[in-house]
Amino acid sequence: MTTSCPTCPKPEAEGRMPDITRLIPQRAPILLVDRLLRATDEEAETCYTVPADGFLLDDEGRLAETGLLEHIAQSASALAGWRACQAGGDEAPLGFIGEVKKFRCYGRPAPGSELHTTIRLTAEAGDVLLVEGETRADGNVLAETRLKVAIRPQEGATEN
Repeated sequence: MTTSCPTCPKPEAEGRMPDITRLIPQRAPILLVDRLLRATDEEAETCYTVPADGFLLDDEGRLAETGLLEHIAQSASALAGWRACQAGGDEAPLGFIGEVKKFRCYGRPAPGSELHTTIRLTAEAGDVLLVEGETRADGNVLAETRLKVAIRPQEGATEN
């Protein structure tokens, strides 16, 4: 079950952003994105509230570095899913992380922390996306990275 960011802003036009489970294939307990807040062809913002019983909490009870990286990857998947919806796709595309570059973790969030992640598409070659991701909580950068993500094309989707 998806938690909801209690203080996350609602999408600009309520109802225009699809439910996150339409955009990404992950499901509980590994679902690490609550909502897509905004998206364009080249950028997206997601939010996630770290639950107290989270799947990727470390021994100190904080979201582990691997959890932050997975959250950023799922946020990139949300951008790919939104793009697929815009192109006429009817299911969440399956993506695979091909490369992680320059992952930096500056802090690990505690349960209850509200993460806001911005994903920027920096290059695209066929079904491979190069993205940069940055995660913040309370205005502080917690993590940033560059990812190469391969997206399996959907049948029936049209080209932009």
